Amino acid sequence: MDELTRRLSQMSAAEDFLNFFGVRYDQAVVNVNRLHILKRFYQYLRKAELEGLDEVAMFARYRELLTKAYEDFVGSSAAKEKVFKVFQEADGNQHVSLDSLKSSLPAKRAGSSEGGVPPGAQAVA
Repeated sequence: MDELTRRLSQMSAAEDFLNFFGVRYDQAVVNVNRLHILKRFYQYLRKAELEGLDEVAMFARYRELLTKAYEDFVGSSAAKEKVFKVFQEADGNQHVSLDSLKSSLPAKRAGSSEGGVPPGAQAVA
């Protein structure tokens, strides 16, 4: 394992990567989008042509891709960028019908009051 890969494998926080590569960032953007930035960085790395690069060129390419991943979220949102599956499948919205919610509820317990208060609970007047 080369030195760059070894050092990267020890990092976990978005700030670790951004600081290591010298990418200037707004903490508020990172606070809201940290997982999205790292996921996008990974997506860019998977598509990148990295074969044959020496460690200095590899560092520069990684820095470029991380900067691009971060900038994707500076003027956008996680829902617009659709990095994670939940945003890709439902356009950021989850649709659950009332009928499916009703059918997923357990059968009404015998002895519960008409007001919907479970047995043992006290209704607040």
